[in-house]
Amino acid sequence: MDNKRRFALVGTGNRGTTMWGRDLLAGWRGLVDLVAIADTNALRAERARTMIATNAPVYGNVDAMLAETRPDLVIVCTPDDTHDDIVVRALESGADVITEKPMSTTVEKIRRILDAEKRTGRRVDVSFNYRFAPTAARIKELLNAGEIGRVTSVDFHWYLDTRHGADYFRRWHAYAEHSGSLFVHKATHHFDLLNWYLDSDPEAVSAFADLQMYGRRGPFRGPRCKLCPHKSECDFYLDLEADPFLDSLYEEPSEIDSYFRDGCVFREDIDIPDTMVANIRYRNDVHVSYSLNTFQPIEGHHIAFNGTKGRIELRQYEDQPWETPPEDEILLVRNFPKGKPAMERITVPHFPGGHYGGDDRLRNTLFEPDAKDPLGQRAGARAGAMSVLCGIAALQSSRTGKIVRLADLMPELFTDGAQPMRERLKETCSRR
Repeated sequence: MDNKRRFALVGTGNRGTTMWGRDLLAGWRGLVDLVAIADTNALRAERARTMIATNAPVYGNVDAMLAETRPDLVIVCTPDDTHDDIVVRALESGADVITEKPMSTTVEKIRRILDAEKRTGRRVDVSFNYRFAPTAARIKELLNAGEIGRVTSVDFHWYLDTRHGADYFRRWHAYAEHSGSLFVHKATHHFDLLNWYLDSDPEAVSAFADLQMYGRRGPFRGPRCKLCPHKSECDFYLDLEADPFLDSLYEEPSEIDSYFRDGCVFREDIDIPDTMVANIRYRNDVHVSYSLNTFQPIEGHHIAFNGTKGRIELRQYEDQPWETPPEDEILLVRNFPKGKPAMERITVPHFPGGHYGGDDRLRNTLFEPDAKDPLGQRAGARAGAMSVLCGIAALQSSRTGKIVRLADLMPELFTDGAQPMRERLKETCSRR
């Protein structure tokens, strides 16, 4: 009897073609069977099918694909603002869903997905692969073990370099209508990590954000890199022909949908910020200082957890103009050693594969039949909703100058009766 999960792939951009197409079949072929590919761009879908090395039929219509192939699982890798329609239709067809992050982009879209999941009894998983990175897992173990006592605050700063960061401004991500801004699209990873690390929900957000480098800040602009008269002087010029994978997947297919992979990063209608900071208060009274910068000479992040008994700190380098060891170093510093080292250096080796092995561990958890999840790394629809809400609140705060409470955005996610520690302490003091 064949117990393979019959899955359909919707969206054949870079991520869909590689992570959830070619790489999934290469490593988990004994557990999954790709039964259909759907994309609004037929040529891109055909190119992706060749790259994935599959004979699965290609569809231009999701409803027809669902009706004719009846997949057990649908993997959604389309632009962010389209996730909810596809997820809901897949759930209603009887399939489970894995969706790329962010789960959606607005409160209304979040609500649609949560309602459909509850109504159909099917499951939504969100692809939060950073949870599965070996270093993130080790930090979670240290926090769970109480190595630094109760966490009181977190410093979390993410750096995108001028290759990765600029790429968001070439593509559809550059418009809040499609991505919700990088507070939603990119920071959904970071907010989810915080929610998971702290085992709590964000309660309120205040933020600032601006466009400092891209869009209207640029010194000149053109129709796209390939046709730009400024290509010889532009620091952000992208030569698609130098990348056969991207050229094949996007250049000729752009004749169908006019989606150019080398859009000008200085387009005047770009409406998302490239420099972002936020303060987040959690329901367990942890305070977080967060930032995201998109045009740095380095790629990676810095995170530090401050607790009642010590501090955990990580500086992770992903790309930089100097050599770094093939491992991460976590610093564990204790306030009151009491026979233990005052400071420990905990090394975690980098493993092969995306996100230092995190992508493989995510796929193992989702597809191995006896997979264990002791750290709660598998993320469902509520986790997807909470990280998006944090991003929505941050963008709203940056635009209004006001503190935004997440319960005001979506009250139904905060009806468990839990009371923030700050309010409990106030009540205790007043009774005294």
